[in-house]
Amino acid sequence: MSDPVILERTQHFLSFLRHCQVLGMRVEQADRKGLTLRLPYSDKIVSDPETRIIHGGAITTLMDTTCGISTACALPELEICPTLDLRIDYMHPAEPDHDVFGFAECYRVTPTVIFTRGVAYQRDINEPIAHVVGAFMRMGKGVVTGERGASR
Repeated sequence: MSDPVILERTQHFLSFLRHCQVLGMRVEQADRKGLTLRLPYSDKIVSDPETRIIHGGAITTLMDTTCGISTACALPELEICPTLDLRIDYMHPAEPDHDVFGFAECYRVTPTVIFTRGVAYQRDINEPIAHVVGAFMRMGKGVVTGERGASR
């Protein structure tokens, strides 16, 4: 069950990412433990029209976004946290005609960096398409509110 405050915060964050809107991504679940996003299957994410296999770049986009927005689950207030490092290990291709889910959690939060991990999956989270680890730079809430840099 989602936490209503965190769910609203993560949906708000996702609404600013135009490429995610074009791909139809949406928040499925969000709480202090982590975030799950859904990437609907569509022709926009197909790499080969004959096999209808999902392009790896779509999975990368899903997982970078999921890990990045999962920072909003771990922090007391929304901060912009750009990607410092992202590693994805692909286990097998995603099946055609099925949505893909991304789950991510923050497992360590420091004053400057947030460390995340997660999986991309379709039918069963225990049978992942890919594993991901990422590091995100904390820039502070002032970046979101426009306060940062006012005293340069």
